[in-house]
Amino acid sequence: MNTDMLLLRRSDVTNLLSLPDCIDAMHEAFTMRSQGRALATGLMHIDADGGEFHIKGGGLRMTPTYVGLKANGGFFANHKTFGLPNIIGLIVLFDGHTGRPLAVMDSITITLMRTAATTALAARYLARPESTVATICGCGNQGRAQLTALKLVLPELQHVFAWDTVSQAAAELASEMSRRLGIEVEAAADLAAAARRSDIIVTCTPARRFFLRKELVRPGTFIAAVGADSPDKQELDPGLLASCKLVVDIVDQCAHVGELHHALDAKVMTIEDVHGELGDIVDHKIAGRTSAEEIVVFDTTGSAIQDTAAAAMVYRKAVAQGLGTLVNLYE
Repeated sequence: MNTDMLLLRRSDVTNLLSLPDCIDAMHEAFTMRSQGRALATGLMHIDADGGEFHIKGGGLRMTPTYVGLKANGGFFANHKTFGLPNIIGLIVLFDGHTGRPLAVMDSITITLMRTAATTALAARYLARPESTVATICGCGNQGRAQLTALKLVLPELQHVFAWDTVSQAAAELASEMSRRLGIEVEAAADLAAAARRSDIIVTCTPARRFFLRKELVRPGTFIAAVGADSPDKQELDPGLLASCKLVVDIVDQCAHVGELHHALDAKVMTIEDVHGELGDIVDHKIAGRTSAEEIVVFDTTGSAIQDTAAAAMVYRKAVAQGLGTLVNLYE
């Protein structure tokens, strides 16, 4: 029996995974969850000195069944202090029938791209197709990926506001993404003014206290709440969630670590108030947006089915192209 495991560097992953392909992989992953072809997901959170770890596990009944385990560290002084990524970690991909480790790969590109691809997938079903103005809250690498992915699925997007608590970060994103995407991107000092003009708002920050309030959001807006993936992170006013149509990636996980968690704690919502999961919308079991005026929030905490789908795509392409380094752990 083959016992080789493939080691893939970040450059390998980057070369093998495109955003359009990743959007397709997310579509497959969420559809499989809706159809009962995803294994149960697991989530562990560990507080550490100066940071935190997220460990996520799950699987998809593809051919073969793949199981992915991701361990990501979030240390937000890393780049400034050590020159390391603020988010850093690994994904281990397993054969779900035998337990054999198939591959170990850097998690950064996959985390970045599958998160942005999932927002884009949600926007296909939950944003107004004619949306032209967006606000990106959080101007790091994730903000760049989110905007790139949105532009792929919303071709009418023409104007973007970039907002960050660090004004220089917003200015740098605006300059870079204007050139890269060929649309008008401007740094916004006033979040309220930007939000009130926007059809789409994406929040992808490490905030611990909400900053997007209900009164800043106009009818018809699609909001992707990306940043809250641990119990102490929060970007949205719980009252905003309670007043809108709320779609989640995984109900139980969002109730534990997402924006939904804070709305439940504030007792302004119950689980029954959640419209549904993205997979059931993608699989056409429930409706997505049903009117031009409704505000729709997508609460996404990130799940192992996303990591597994992207990692499986990378692994299969690497094998087909002969990339990576083979290691036999059992010698």
